[in-house]
Amino acid sequence: MKSLWSDEDAQAAVKTWGRQLGERIYTARLIGADSSLVLHGGGNVSLKATHTGLTGESVDAIYVKGTGHDLGRLTSVGLPGINLAYLRSLRSLDTLTDDSMLNEIRTHLFDASAVTPSMETLLHAFLPHRFIDHSHADAVLALTNQPDGEKLIRQAVREKIAVLPYIAPGFELAKAVADAYDADPDIEGIVLLFHGLITFGDDARSSYEKHIAIVDSCERFVAHRITTSQAKSSTSPARSSGDTVDSERWVARAAPMLRGFLSEPSGNEDQPHRRLFLEWRKETALLAALDRIEPSVFANTGPLTGDHLIHTKPWPTLLEAINDEPDEPLRNRLTECVTTYRDRYESYVREYGGTDMRCQSGPRVILVPGVGLLCWGTSKRHAGIVADIAEHTVLTKADAQILGRYTSLPEKHLFDMEFRRWQRAKLADDSPHPLCDHVIVISGGAGAIGAAIAEVCANAGAHVVVTDLDGDRVARVVEGIKSAHEPGRALGLVMDVTDETSVRNGFEQIVRYYGGVDVVVPNAGIAHVASIDELSVGDFRRVMEVNAVGYFIFMREGIRVMKRQGLGGHVIINASKNVFGPGKDFGAYSASKAAGHQLGKVAAIEGAPFQIRVNMINADAVFGDAENPSGLWATVGPERARSRNLSQDELAQYYRQRNLLKATVHGRHVGNAVVFFASNLTPTTGATLPVDGGVIEAFPR
Repeated sequence: MKSLWSDEDAQAAVKTWGRQLGERIYTARLIGADSSLVLHGGGNVSLKATHTGLTGESVDAIYVKGTGHDLGRLTSVGLPGINLAYLRSLRSLDTLTDDSMLNEIRTHLFDASAVTPSMETLLHAFLPHRFIDHSHADAVLALTNQPDGEKLIRQAVREKIAVLPYIAPGFELAKAVADAYDADPDIEGIVLLFHGLITFGDDARSSYEKHIAIVDSCERFVAHRITTSQAKSSTSPARSSGDTVDSERWVARAAPMLRGFLSEPSGNEDQPHRRLFLEWRKETALLAALDRIEPSVFANTGPLTGDHLIHTKPWPTLLEAINDEPDEPLRNRLTECVTTYRDRYESYVREYGGTDMRCQSGPRVILVPGVGLLCWGTSKRHAGIVADIAEHTVLTKADAQILGRYTSLPEKHLFDMEFRRWQRAKLADDSPHPLCDHVIVISGGAGAIGAAIAEVCANAGAHVVVTDLDGDRVARVVEGIKSAHEPGRALGLVMDVTDETSVRNGFEQIVRYYGGVDVVVPNAGIAHVASIDELSVGDFRRVMEVNAVGYFIFMREGIRVMKRQGLGGHVIINASKNVFGPGKDFGAYSASKAAGHQLGKVAAIEGAPFQIRVNMINADAVFGDAENPSGLWATVGPERARSRNLSQDELAQYYRQRNLLKATVHGRHVGNAVVFFASNLTPTTGATLPVDGGVIEAFPR
C-alpha cells in the first residue's frame, strides 16, 4: 500500500474548507476511498482545532466523524464539533454508560442540530494529537484475528506500536488507548486486536502516512507468509465443491424462494411482508477462496470486526448448489437452511439477554461454493453494503486461515456490539414510502406512459425495472431515476414482449439482480388505424401479438416468479379506455386491449389463492411531452386528427374537452394508479380503474 497524498489535491480541499478542516477531509477521503481500509461508514477520523462562538470567545474543539458517515464522501457536515475541554474532563470518571456518554457528547456540541458523533469520540478526545486516523484494515485484521494475534502483528510491523486486547468501543477503550499512549509517547500507532488501527500526528499528512506505512507492513508480511505457505503445500489439491454448477440458472431458481423465506412479518395487515433485495457476488478470487478453505471457517466464525455486525449479522450460513435439482427438494433445502439459521440466531439473542426480536432473524449472507455469495439487504444499496463487507470478510478469513487459524470474538462480545443502541441507530428505517421494499417491472417502460409509471413508482420508494425494445430510451429513463435517487433503484433491460425467450431471460436477469419481483405492469403497446374492411390480417396479428400475446407472456413470467416467492404480489394491466368505449377505425387496438383486459380478470381469479392481485387501468389520451412523446400517438395521431378535421396541435385539446372533468391526462396519473393498487390500500382485485377524466361511453360496466 502506498501513500496517495497529493499536494495539489490537498490544496484544492483547503480552498474549499480552510487549512485544517480541508486537510482533515482530504486524508479522510483518501482512507475512505480504499475498501481494504474501511467499508461503508466504518473507520473514524478527528481534528482538534478552535471554535469561536457568538461572543467572540474561542474554545478548544474537537471535530469527530459522525456515526455512520462514509469517510470516502466526508464533508464538514459529517464532522460535528464538540467542546474538547469538557470531553477531556470525563477521563477522571471510573465508569460511563453509553446513554450517559451520548448525553454528555450531545449536550456539548456547538450545534444542537448536528449529527451524532461516533461512539469513539472520547478515544479521539483523550489522545493529545491534532489529527487522528482509525481504520479496520483487512491486512491488520488478518493478523490480529488469530490466537497469537499480538505476536503476529509485532512480527509484521516495523514501526513502534502499542497493541491492546479487544475492548468494546466506548469509554473503557478510550481510557485504555490514552493510557497506552501516556505509557509510551514515542509510539507511532496503536493496534486494537479484533478491531483495527489508530495513528496520529500534528498534521494530516504525517498521521495518514504513518497509517499507510503500518498497513503496508502488514500487507507485505501477509503476502510473504501466504506465498511461503502455498509453496510448501503446492501439491495439495484444493477442496472440491463437486460438479460444476450452472450458477446463473441456479440463482434464478433459488433466489425467489430464498426471498420468500427471508421475508418476515411486518405487523401491517395491508403490507404483511418485509421484503429483502439480493446482491450476488461471484468474482473469481471469491469462488477460489470458498473452494480452497473449509466452509466451516466461514460459516462458524464471526465478522472481522464488530462494526460489521449490523449489516452482516454474526455469521453467514452455508448452502450447497445442486444442478438440475427438482423444485420441491430445492425448496425443502432452502427452507431448512433459513429455519436452522433463524433458530440459531434467536437462541443467540436469548442467551445473551436480548429482548428485541423485531430485527430480521434470517441470514444476510449465504455462502454457496461454486456459486458465490448471496447477500440480502433492505434495499439494493444496502444489499451491496452487505456484499462488500461479506466479500472482504471471506477473502480476509481465507488469508488468515492460511497464516494460522482465523479466530473471531466470542459471541457475547458480538452480541453486545450488535445490539448497542448507538450501533442500531445506524439502521433506523424511517422511510415513509409505501413501496420501499417492492420490485416493479414495467413493459414498454421507455415510452411516455411507461417512463412516467417508473418515475412515480420510484418516487414512492420502489425499485423499478424498465423494459423496452428501444435500448437508448431505456438507458435515458433509467439514468434519470438513478440521478434522482440512487444507482440500485433502477434496472434497464431490452425486452421483446412477443418473444417468450426474451421475456423469460429478462425475468431471470431481474431475479439475479434484485432477488424477485413484486409488481408486474404490462404496458407495452402499439396501434394501427384502419377500418375493419381495410384492416389486413398481418396488421391485426401484429397489434394482437404486442398488446394481447405480449401482455400474456409478460404477466405469465411475472406470476411464475411471484408464486416461487410466496409473498403475493400484483399484476397491474395498463389496458385502455377503448376496452369499454372503442373507436372507429381502431378495431385491432380495441380488440387487443379487450383481450388483455379479459386475461387480467382470469388472472385475478387464478391469482387470488396466492394473494396475487390483478387489476386494470383504463387510461385515455396520454400524449406524453416534448422529452418523451407517446410513440402510439405518433403513429395514430395524424390519422385521428384528419378524421376530425383537426390539426395535430389541436388533437390534445379535443380529447381534453371530451371528458367530463375537462382534464389533461398525464402519464404520472397512470403511475399514481399503479402506486394505489400496489400499496394494498384497499383489498381489491379484478377491478378496473378509469384514468380518463370521465368518458361516459367508457364507464366500466
